[in-house]
Amino acid sequence: MAKLYVVPTPVGNLDDMTFRAVEVLKNVSLILCEDTRTSAGLLKHFGISTRTASHHKFNEHKTCSLYAERILGGEDIALISDAGTPAISDPGFMLVRACVERGVDVECLPGATAFVPALVDSGFGCESFVFAGFLPQKKGRQKRLAALKSLEMTVILYESPYRILKLLDEIKEHFGADRRVSISREISKIHEETLRGTPDELLEIFGARPPKGEFVVIIDKISKDDEDSTAGDDIE
Repeated sequence: MAKLYVVPTPVGNLDDMTFRAVEVLKNVSLILCEDTRTSAGLLKHFGISTRTASHHKFNEHKTCSLYAERILGGEDIALISDAGTPAISDPGFMLVRACVERGVDVECLPGATAFVPALVDSGFGCESFVFAGFLPQKKGRQKRLAALKSLEMTVILYESPYRILKLLDEIKEHFGADRRVSISREISKIHEETLRGTPDELLEIFGARPPKGEFVVIIDKISKDDEDSTAGDDIE
């Protein structure tokens, strides 16, 4: 029975591509790409000559039913995004939903997702967290931040270099000036970097050098002062 394969691709280092992902992409009849031009280099690197087609946020609502029907007709199709796992702050959700509604098998391969290494690198608690992706740029942004603050969990956000300074100011306002924040960028790439500190400390760093790259922002579920006050609770 044919199926939709959701295939993660590296977020930076091509060595993070799995053997299984390469094998699947070589054997399906069609690969749906967020941007065929971006994916062309990846596919060429691994000797993958499978046909490709564009499937992105501007056309997915029109084409997802068509591709789901093609899979029902016996055609194996793979879905990839420019980097990372499709549907995680990338196109893909609509196609997966269309397949599920039609009883089409969907198989998501394990693989790269930027927020997982950023969360672990932060040193903050990983036992409970919420991934909120990109915040709304305008309407609903402050309401979303207030809701995230009320969850009392480690919060994970994606942000662009154009709004990272604004976000740090908003974290200070909603979560407090002493809330610890970890920011990772260029994960698995040559200039990979993780910065940790309070909002003001991070703002000072970016004041000296403008932010570059896409950011994963981790907000600790407790403040630095709260951690200091409980540090000796389990010592007799």
